[in-house]
Amino acid sequence: MESSNIEGAKSRRDFIKKTAYACASFPSVTRIGESTNKNYQPLVTEVKMNSQKSESIIGAYGDWASGLLNDVPDLSFRKEKWKTVDSWKTVALEKTKELVAAPKLTVDSEVTVHKKYTYDGLEVEELSWQLSNGNGRTKAILLKPAGVKKKLPAILGLHDHGGNKYFGRRKITKVSDEQHPLMDIHQQEYYQNLAWANEIAKRGYVVLVHDTFAFGSRRVYLNDVKGIIWGGAYLNGISDDKPEEEKSIKAYNEWASNHEHVLSKSVFCAGTTWPGIVLAEDQVALNILAERADVDEGRIGCAGLSGGGLRTNYLAGLDHRIKCAVSVGFMTTWKDFLMNKAFTHTWMLYTPLLPQYLEFAEIIGLRVPLPTLVLNNNQDSLYTSPEMEKADKILSEVYRKAGASEKYRANFYDGPHKFDKQMQLDAFNWFDKWLKT
Repeated sequence: MESSNIEGAKSRRDFIKKTAYACASFPSVTRIGESTNKNYQPLVTEVKMNSQKSESIIGAYGDWASGLLNDVPDLSFRKEKWKTVDSWKTVALEKTKELVAAPKLTVDSEVTVHKKYTYDGLEVEELSWQLSNGNGRTKAILLKPAGVKKKLPAILGLHDHGGNKYFGRRKITKVSDEQHPLMDIHQQEYYQNLAWANEIAKRGYVVLVHDTFAFGSRRVYLNDVKGIIWGGAYLNGISDDKPEEEKSIKAYNEWASNHEHVLSKSVFCAGTTWPGIVLAEDQVALNILAERADVDEGRIGCAGLSGGGLRTNYLAGLDHRIKCAVSVGFMTTWKDFLMNKAFTHTWMLYTPLLPQYLEFAEIIGLRVPLPTLVLNNNQDSLYTSPEMEKADKILSEVYRKAGASEKYRANFYDGPHKFDKQMQLDAFNWFDKWLKT
């Protein structure tokens, strides 16, 4: 906690004033806009503006910023110069991995099985492991049909974001008749009262669901945070005490939302990215799943809604041990984020400079010709319909050029942001088609 004599968050203006006064004591410093060359003439560039400006979330800068995007980015497989998938993929994967900058993580402990039991016809294992990037142990739930001894295909279940960082793995699993009331509400709102990881496990899969970076057991703990003295991420008396209480969880989630920009900027300063750290942690979970004796490592898929769909895009696009992927509720274009929807989305989306090289849909398109299903909702307020449809056309073109049109499909459903029973059924049938034959 900060000193008790701080009344609320100190103002940003006071902080800036103090640093400005400090800088003023160095008269030899050249101010921005000054030049030590007295013959210097500023470069004047004529910028032609459109007579009709598009509406955007960044005001009059929108048209200019969107004009920096190419309809077909430099490393898009849609470019004429790429004749074969292999020649393109080598270059595109290398550049994308460079920009995502996933850190190298190791597991600094044995994978510990804390509990084993049977629930709802499933064998359940509560697992954990310690990662080299610190913080708490990663907790996970493993589900599989009870009594089955042969190797099975497997699914890495990727939990959503949902503005709820206190929870992770519990959002899409259910391991007892009694679960946290907030998880009842969450599963009702997004999953039509179903724990989808359980539902697909019952169809004959080993399913692993783990907390990823900044969620659940991997969340940023309040008692560890020091030095934020003003702004939305100022702790203002909240702590990790009584963490399971609804009041505490809501306070934590509000704080964690305000802390996202701090976390993202901080990891940028470390030379990595939020998508990169999530990818690295998801790949560790994939390693653990693939190494199990009860899993056929050649038949592993992954899926998730919303933030889980985002994680699917990166993981399935960059790690081709994922043989079948279902991305739910996270597909559009960079222009849609830029002009319309960035304000609704998490910082875990952004890989700087990547839009110069690939359209957003082409991140998961890096896996072509491996099977990919994208599920969208027509009234999803996180995206605009024209840009969701454009993303579908982009992926269709990528798979068509690769001669693998039958391995890509996008479905559009009526309704808001969700992964309901019908969508789950379609996703499970897609997995059955490609992982069970």
